[in-house]
Amino acid sequence: MSTRRDFFKELAGGAAAFTVGSVVPGFSASARAKVAGANDRINVAVIGVNARGKAISTNLSKLHDECNVAALCDVDSRALETCQGVVAKYSGTTPKGYKDLRKLLENKDIDAVFIAMPDHWHAPAAIMAMQAGKHVYLEKPTSHNPAENELLIRAISKYGKVAQAGNQRRSWPNVVAGMNEVRSGAIGKVQYAKAWYTNNRDTIGVGKPAPVPDWLDWDLWQGPAPRRAYKDNIVHYNWHWFWHWGTGEALNNGTHFVDMLRWGLGVEYPTMVSSVGGRYRFQDDWETPDTQMISFQFANGMACSWEGRSCNQQPVDGMGSGVAFYGDTGTVFIPGGNEYKITDIKGRVIKEVKSNVSYEQGNLLGPSEQLDAPHFINFFNGIRKGEQLHSPVYEACISTQLVELGNISQRVGRSLKIDPSNGRIIGDKKAMKFWGREYEKGWEPKV
Repeated sequence: MSTRRDFFKELAGGAAAFTVGSVVPGFSASARAKVAGANDRINVAVIGVNARGKAISTNLSKLHDECNVAALCDVDSRALETCQGVVAKYSGTTPKGYKDLRKLLENKDIDAVFIAMPDHWHAPAAIMAMQAGKHVYLEKPTSHNPAENELLIRAISKYGKVAQAGNQRRSWPNVVAGMNEVRSGAIGKVQYAKAWYTNNRDTIGVGKPAPVPDWLDWDLWQGPAPRRAYKDNIVHYNWHWFWHWGTGEALNNGTHFVDMLRWGLGVEYPTMVSSVGGRYRFQDDWETPDTQMISFQFANGMACSWEGRSCNQQPVDGMGSGVAFYGDTGTVFIPGGNEYKITDIKGRVIKEVKSNVSYEQGNLLGPSEQLDAPHFINFFNGIRKGEQLHSPVYEACISTQLVELGNISQRVGRSLKIDPSNGRIIGDKKAMKFWGREYEKGWEPKV
């Protein structure tokens, strides 16, 4: 894999028709004509509309001046029908429904797709979409494994499409202001930061073999993942806790907060990653840790950590989720929502910025509509105007990879040495076995 520096050099050289200043794709006059002027709506499709995708579709259907929700896709016929009804309610038009994303991607009227599928589908679907000429909004995490991050970065370079990641906090105004406080020296020199996420999830039990429901296409749901028999405790949410399809709480929620750590500290790949934890509370089919601590060391001496507790919701510093940056003159706290607080070195609050837009801890649908919308509009402006993306996928791949490295450390039971130029594991063949995955024959992502 080329290093991130090589990637930027390639962009600057025009290999993928990228603009140098914003590092987002630029377009020729003919390409712009396909999306037309800044006042014309962009035709979008949402792929995966059961939970998060339904929330995305609802929001998009209200952004009448920005886009037209032309199509929806889901392997669950119930979810598809429900979401079609929701979009019709707010937009006045029923979007076309698809079960197979390959058929949707053949639709030349679609300009951009929003991908909210299970983790094992994220990178393959995004690559397929770019190959079909679509711009991509990809929910986190960017991938199921580090090898897929490498493929995504190559795909962005090769196909030159606008690709935004769903790290919505990069567009939340008070979070942006809080990060500016950290980076401008409001709390002095910062060398360490931490992040956390807590919840109180119930057991998923022991799954029983069962007939595939008539509303579900189980083969398409699995897509690029090698085939496994259907059990009654996988679909729709518990797949997160199986390594075969999911990536655990670390990437389910940790990705958001590790991205914020990188953003505030101004770091990229680490030199060392270490993880401890396990599945502690219940004895069931849940494979990923329900309790996990991942630590990162960087070449510039900075360090950070993420703590995840899926089955104990005791807050940290009074917050169920968030990040804290520790400087030599004070601390900046940014909770899960659109707000921040600064304390001095003795812990006295010297500044607090609140928001009247709420963020519900543990909400499966994700951030509220008011907080999602600016991130979506930034994506649309990237397509129309070449506006700099707040969370370009190639940048989000770094944040995703940090947490994936934490999971690999957890699975091999030791710290990993990392090449900070490209994020690759150094001198550990056992760990590198988790770098990629096997794919169902015929579904292998290729660039």
